Amino acid sequence: MQVAVVLYPGFTGLDVIGAYEVLRSLPESEVRFVYHHKDLITADSAVLHIQATHTFDETVNPDIVLVPGSGTDTLNASKDVSLLKWLREVHTTTLKTLSVCTGSIILAAAGVLTGKPATTHWASQHHLKVYGVDPRPNDRIVKAGKVMTSAGVSAGIDLALLVVDEICGRTYAETVQLMIEYDPKPHIECGHPSKVSLDLLNQTTQFLQKNMSP
Repeated sequence: MQVAVVLYPGFTGLDVIGAYEVLRSLPESEVRFVYHHKDLITADSAVLHIQATHTFDETVNPDIVLVPGSGTDTLNASKDVSLLKWLREVHTTTLKTLSVCTGSIILAAAGVLTGKPATTHWASQHHLKVYGVDPRPNDRIVKAGKVMTSAGVSAGIDLALLVVDEICGRTYAETVQLMIEYDPKPHIECGHPSKVSLDLLNQTTQFLQKNMSP
């Protein structure tokens, strides 16, 4: 099963790596990190780099496509005409088309989400409306046929486990979850706007607006 993970300058590291660690466990999986050229692509941290293993032109029929989000450059990626064209073309034959965090904005720009429900990072839900998408800000994962979108960053692990569950069955997915010891028990519960004070929400929103953009 060929899994194509899209890279672009400014991607968020966990968007890619979290889902990758799960999806690479699919039977006979071939994971490709794809971009216009085979080069090191720099994450939004400006510290992490991932090597693109294949180009878009070399990857014409992936079974699964995963589009990550970015804390700084999603909107730039959503204007990449060649990337959007590639997404539209491969989506016609994928088994699953996936996005993590603001990666759904890129799918929306490609026309993949038009008229469909979807989610993204809580601070970027409004961007989906621009493309005629029905935002679901309270859902961690949204399924619309073979298209599956997840909320911000860490939600990509949940998304990937659901994909493994659907393709390989519950026992296999449970085995993968156990192997990666994914058993989240954070000592704080502030992972969604519905769980925090208005002051913290405003403070975090201001920080994001100052330091990051989708």
